Amino acid sequence: MKDRYERVQPGEKVFDWLLLLFSGGLLYEAWRVDGIPSLNSPGTFPVGLALIMIAACLVILFSHRRKRRAPELTTAGDELKAFVAEHFQPHIIVFSVISIIYLVAISWLSFYLSTFIFLAAMFIYYRGGKVLSSLIISSVSIAIIYVLFTLVFRVYLP
Repeated sequence: MKDRYERVQPGEKVFDWLLLLFSGGLLYEAWRVDGIPSLNSPGTFPVGLALIMIAACLVILFSHRRKRRAPELTTAGDELKAFVAEHFQPHIIVFSVISIIYLVAISWLSFYLSTFIFLAAMFIYYRGGKVLSSLIISSVSIAIIYVLFTLVFRVYLP
């Protein structure tokens, strides 16, 4: 017998509901900007975006109503394991951890030094240990950022 249902990715329906919840929270925060917005008030744009997000979430939830999870995922624990295995691979975890360290380091070090270290570390990691070329690419990138933002646009970077 042919399977008539599409398969849902592990955790996809939970993500849909969390996105709807986030969109509701965004609508609440947008509503707090100035209550019932008129067309030219500051809260109009965020309220409009939140309403669009809620509508999109509802459309996605409606379209996923007939999707079923894979038959080998019988419990929520199985689905959680499949979700973690699929979405938390080592290169994603390394990038996330280094990004958090970079964001914290910006306040301690200068923007340029922390950005250089971040770029160099990421290039070295993702290019498989090519240290010299990664340092050169990072240096050129920092030089371009400095020229564009500091000299041309005159933007203060922390």
